[in-house]
Amino acid sequence: MPFYQYYGRDRTGTPVQGKMKAGTKEAAKEKLEKKHVHVKEVIQLEGWLYQDITLFKRARPKELVLFLRQMATLLDAGITLVDSVRLLKNQQKKRLWKEALAALEADIRNGGAFSEAAEKQRHLFPALMTNMIRAGEAGGNLDTVMERLATYYEKQYVLRQKIISALAYPIILTTAAFAVVFFLLAVVVPAFADMFSGFGAELPAITQFVLTAGGIASSWWWLLLLAAAALAVLISMSGRNPQVRYYRDYALLKVPFIGGVLRKAALARMGRTWSSLFASSVPVLHAASIVERVAGNEVLARVIRDARHSLERGESVAGPMEAHWFFPPLVTQMVRVGEQTGALDKMFDRIAQFYEQEVDESTERLKSLMEPVLIAFLAVAVGIIVASIAVPMFDIFETIQ
Repeated sequence: MPFYQYYGRDRTGTPVQGKMKAGTKEAAKEKLEKKHVHVKEVIQLEGWLYQDITLFKRARPKELVLFLRQMATLLDAGITLVDSVRLLKNQQKKRLWKEALAALEADIRNGGAFSEAAEKQRHLFPALMTNMIRAGEAGGNLDTVMERLATYYEKQYVLRQKIISALAYPIILTTAAFAVVFFLLAVVVPAFADMFSGFGAELPAITQFVLTAGGIASSWWWLLLLAAAALAVLISMSGRNPQVRYYRDYALLKVPFIGGVLRKAALARMGRTWSSLFASSVPVLHAASIVERVAGNEVLARVIRDARHSLERGESVAGPMEAHWFFPPLVTQMVRVGEQTGALDKMFDRIAQFYEQEVDESTERLKSLMEPVLIAFLAVAVGIIVASIAVPMFDIFETIQ
């Protein structure tokens, strides 16, 4: 939400000025008039100092779905657009939504289009949504588009939660396994190192290796934690550079088991997005551009970009897909049939349904597979550490006897 500098007079005629946040210049004037300020001038402030920080100010998927379903219901009931927004604004308890809907209402009352007003609230309303709303305004079926958007974001939320759930479980188990091994190396092993050195016995190679690892863990634990933190920061920042993002996504897609799940999820998202855009009468070239931006995977986004360029040349959208390993023959064949029969929207919908089901099954298989693998890893690691301590201890006992 932008910042504004205002100048005016209060009810006593005293000059007043200040800065405030508002959705639009008209909304700022309306707020000031409610405070009995006679507004002389309102100027939008520019520059990075006045950029609204939207960190942690994003709409939750459930909130967006609820808003879209409520809007669809109100519009279908014959309530005007501006009154629908006003009703939802008045029932909002969260300040973030209340301010955004107030700005939305002000823009619409001043003659602005719903899509243009929503585009100003990018922290709440994604580009896909505003483009589909624009198509709904042109086609006169805004209520249907809102319902379709609610279904789309609901399915995307469910799909994302399944992926997070599938990946979180092995990550937690892996972290716990490494924590146990690190504790044994940093705390338990060094205690035995002093005892072994006191006897002066020649230690087995496995014991020497574990003692060396334990010495590193106990002396340089802070450096290991710092390296892990730096790696986490680098991974999070890698999303800002498209080329780095491409190599990151490519590497993730090649990870056994996990890469397959991510690939299926990306195909399901692509199919659902393209199907929703076509069903809302968004032109195919514009739809391809939107799908490219919201792909969520840079490898897929580049193939979609090639498909868009193919369309611009009057060629097939299926051609670039057939030439890339990311797309299975099932998908490319369905896309080609959809092009030939003029039923691309139905084909992409079937692709989405198929891969959403595949993601369900793959996430369950991944969970059932990762647990025994990680337990086996932990058992082997702990077994090696225990053996490295037990073997020289038996030798020491024999020497004492």
